[in-house]
Amino acid sequence: MKKRLIAIICYALFWLAFFFMARMFFIFMQYHSSFQNSIGDLSDTFWHGAKLDISTIGYYLLVPLLFIIPGAFFNGNWYRILVRWYTYILIVFSSMIIVSDANLYSYWGFRMDYTPMLYLKTPGEAMASVSTMKIIMFLITICLIASLFIYFYNKLIDRLFSNFNGIRYRLPGILFFMLLCGSLIIPIRGGFGVAPINAGTVYFSKNMFLNHTAINVVWNVGSSAFAQRPLKNPYEFGDLSIATDIVDSLTVKKGITEKVLNTSKPDIILIVLESFSGYLIGPLGGDSLVTPNINRYAKEGILFSDFYASGTRTDKAIPAILDGYPAQPAQSIIKEPKKSQSLPSLVKILIENGYHSSFWYGGEINFANFNSFVIGSGFHDIITKRNFDPVNYNSKWGVHDHILFQTLKDSMKSVKEPFIKVVLTLSSHEPFDVPMEPVFKGSDVMAKYKNAIYYTDKTLGSFLDWAKGTDWWKNSLIIMVADHCARIYSDMPNYKQNVFKIPMLWVGGALSRSGLRIEKLGGQVDIPTTLLDQLGISSNFPFSKDLLSDQSKSFAFYTYNEGFGFITDSSAVGFDLKNRMSVLSEGKDPDSAEKKGKAYLQVLFNDYLKR
Repeated sequence: MKKRLIAIICYALFWLAFFFMARMFFIFMQYHSSFQNSIGDLSDTFWHGAKLDISTIGYYLLVPLLFIIPGAFFNGNWYRILVRWYTYILIVFSSMIIVSDANLYSYWGFRMDYTPMLYLKTPGEAMASVSTMKIIMFLITICLIASLFIYFYNKLIDRLFSNFNGIRYRLPGILFFMLLCGSLIIPIRGGFGVAPINAGTVYFSKNMFLNHTAINVVWNVGSSAFAQRPLKNPYEFGDLSIATDIVDSLTVKKGITEKVLNTSKPDIILIVLESFSGYLIGPLGGDSLVTPNINRYAKEGILFSDFYASGTRTDKAIPAILDGYPAQPAQSIIKEPKKSQSLPSLVKILIENGYHSSFWYGGEINFANFNSFVIGSGFHDIITKRNFDPVNYNSKWGVHDHILFQTLKDSMKSVKEPFIKVVLTLSSHEPFDVPMEPVFKGSDVMAKYKNAIYYTDKTLGSFLDWAKGTDWWKNSLIIMVADHCARIYSDMPNYKQNVFKIPMLWVGGALSRSGLRIEKLGGQVDIPTTLLDQLGISSNFPFSKDLLSDQSKSFAFYTYNEGFGFITDSSAVGFDLKNRMSVLSEGKDPDSAEKKGKAYLQVLFNDYLKR
């Protein structure tokens, strides 16, 4: 029995060393952020993060302790072989998560959870953002880490499980190991407290990077996998009726709408621009050289200058833009057809009012469950990667934007009016590989990103210039809006406004106003109500407001995987949901903004659970 106990203790210490290495690897990979902190602060991440390390080890010990009990009756090396191969599998699995997380964090700003696993249903598209060299390095790194720890396991631990004989005093031995196995609930739960351990348990600093570093990413993936569909609202901050009243006051539907269209039935093209961050858009205070065509058209259109993305990914943007439904922090309603198809739909409403609809995307429509969403939205025509000649598959995501827009132009030589065409671009997605000579010199990520945005802007400008010469231009409304921003550097806080501020620009012959700048705060969810009010079509999008109404409130709400942001004309807050604390607090009355943001999220998720 003593030999078995020593082997189990050493096995647990092996995994503790493994997770120590994993945290060191993460710190090294995120050196831009890591080296902004002291050695003492980084050391604290190991101490505080040990709680989740031990919890994960508790899970890993379940199988060895369960099988050690029947081992009391049998001799031989069967137990050693079982534990050996079980450990090999865990090492490889854990290494894959650790390396993936260390690479994803720079772009996503949060430790990997179960979300990326959902994209493995379409592995080609999931890897489209990554260069071949990165894929090779990714695989090599996994192999090196896995091989190193398999070597150490074979050298130091494996022999401890050899030549186990039957336990001399079987009944006491069996009872002891049964008790030991049952006691794993203590480290797994994180102690004897009422509440089980969670990621927020290891948060210890106002610096979110340090808190993120303390998280055990393997635990985080497993925890989120088992908590994909909560049955109870995890964002209850108070009485639901009070929260509902707050949200109703924010999205009041009364008021006088300023009419900016000269027709009630324009032809509509809604162009969703991949990763067009506000910090690169000249009229929004960004780089004036990156988007010359948007800059040019902003002077003759209507620019919404304080406009925000609902979330951080395209799968969260599309329901916001087309259905007026805000992004949820950890969930994505587009991946749940039963829920997404219950949403009010801008496209369906326009179809009911005589519009012909089409969806245009040069990529794989099955990615992130887009296919079921687009079909459920009722589009008459759906054009995707499959509709293009494979010879034009010159982008990792599909066809480049100039091919997409050229095909769109060709299709519009004769059009059925009125129409609503939704166009989703893709060339400005990572890895920012575009078919043009670089305008911005350099090999760093920002230079590549600027060139990708410049390319799509150039393609967009060419399309708009062409459209001006068509017969349908005089009756057209073209809405351009980004799906989300791009978080280029890992030291860009994922809760700050600049990671969510995006452009929305209206142009076209259907506009009765030009050179107008709308400064009321709003977001993607406000598009359906704002547009339909211009058309004189009644609608009911509960989380959407009319940005051109004199009674609608000026605010924006956004979410990321670990929290939400709420902005008013006077204040801005960012709230971390794991640690239940503000990470951003600015302006005259941030407490009021936080209260409104909490109410908004509580009502939103309550609605989500009911669908």
